[in-house]
Amino acid sequence: MSTASSAETSAGPSLWASNRTLTAFLLKMAAIYAVWFVVYDLWLLPDGRLDAWLSTSVAAWTGAVLAPFYDTVVVDGRTVWATPTAGVIIENGCNGLSALSLFVGFVIAYPGTWARRALFVPLGLAAIVVTNIVRCASLLVISDRWPAIFGEVHGLHALFVFYLVIFGLWVLWANYGGSDETRAPSGPSPSGPSPTSGPVLAGA
Repeated sequence: MSTASSAETSAGPSLWASNRTLTAFLLKMAAIYAVWFVVYDLWLLPDGRLDAWLSTSVAAWTGAVLAPFYDTVVVDGRTVWATPTAGVIIENGCNGLSALSLFVGFVIAYPGTWARRALFVPLGLAAIVVTNIVRCASLLVISDRWPAIFGEVHGLHALFVFYLVIFGLWVLWANYGGSDETRAPSGPSPSGPSPTSGPVLAGA
């Protein structure tokens, strides 16, 4: 029975360390987003230049994606027209800024090396922006071809795909970005029986 008791005892510190890591991660995320929302609400949103730049950029890139398929594409600031009767406006809530900040906050809060963050964050931001451009272009095509379902697709399906990509990036970072810091040390345990020394449970 001593071997089983030893295994149960050793699991205690490991579980405690896991809980501490999770708590630290959640606290870091909460602090990062609190700072972001204060900065955004007090300075960036009233100033408007960051949202305007991102919205007009997404609109321009969306127009460029559709130009080979529509010879009637017109981009006017935040507005993209595929045809004279089918257009979308890239509002502040549609430019992807909130999703970008959500992604960056997660990567900073989750354990990982800064060298990997410096590589992963730009790649992730680019992936999110490209996804949003594809989303906007798809909505424009739907607005032109199937206007009756535009509201449903815009409100549910397109956002689902958008945030599914973000979730995939989170999973990728959780599995590979922080692997050096979160991987348990390899090699034999400094104490206790070796795997070949006998059964784990000595007797019942």
